[in-house]
Amino acid sequence: MNPRQAVTNTDLDFPKRSGKVRDVYDLGDSLLIVSTDRISAFDWILAGGIPQKGVVLTQISRFWFAKLGVAHHMLSTELPADLAVSESQRTQLEGRSMIVKKAEVVPFECVVRGHLEGSGWKEYQEAGGEVCGIKLPDGLQQCSRLAEPTFTPATKAEEGHDENVSYEFMADKIGVELATQLRDKSLEVYRNGCELAAEHGIIIADTKFEWGVSDGELILIDEVLTPDSSRFWPAEDYEPGRAQKSFDKQFVREWLMGTDWDRNSEPPQLPEEIVSQTAAKYLEVYERLTGKMLDV
Repeated sequence: MNPRQAVTNTDLDFPKRSGKVRDVYDLGDSLLIVSTDRISAFDWILAGGIPQKGVVLTQISRFWFAKLGVAHHMLSTELPADLAVSESQRTQLEGRSMIVKKAEVVPFECVVRGHLEGSGWKEYQEAGGEVCGIKLPDGLQQCSRLAEPTFTPATKAEEGHDENVSYEFMADKIGVELATQLRDKSLEVYRNGCELAAEHGIIIADTKFEWGVSDGELILIDEVLTPDSSRFWPAEDYEPGRAQKSFDKQFVREWLMGTDWDRNSEPPQLPEEIVSQTAAKYLEVYERLTGKMLDV
């Protein structure tokens, strides 16, 4: 892997807003979304980033948008020739940028779980076998496969944790019709993604989708089925009852949990070994899914 320095910030002469990972620029009729190499864990952005992570995320989203057969916001991953940026900025942006439709963002994360892990596993243990108000069978283990994928929405938090909520809570806030569309489309996209990923030896344990409304149509926005928004496990190593090997940032979370960091102060600097191994895991997902090498 090319050891180029991580791109953790972009600064263009357009109106800008930044999330934990992405910088978003308003181009007037469309948006420019730039996936930086920032990485977050436990609601902190970690110093230094993961080199070329943003390129991998963008190219994985591009792959899925072309495969899933659902209306989405991506217009192009090619920068317009007349975009007012310098040559050095253009070089920095290439491969990690999407031109997308504008949309009114639905204010809920649409989480789909096919296996019981993370906050779902924690809630299952603490809430008498329920996750987001849904009663699951007794006796499930960590990472157990669910009989059917389960839709468990969450509020979208600008800062701090997203909060798991029930479908009924979401429907009360945005209306039953839109809530039903979100649930059904999210489950459909997840099932389609899992089927394709399984052909390449990957389990998508869970994921979160974001949706928006553009010209009266519900469309998939932001990223889709990436290692930042999903848990990816190698199928050949899967065994319920324990944490799984992963291709996602769980690797970073586990390293942090093994330190004495209190999660209330600045997180420690990731060692170079963890940075390089994390970068390799992200890249392996892309290469497994697409069967192609990514020149980063």
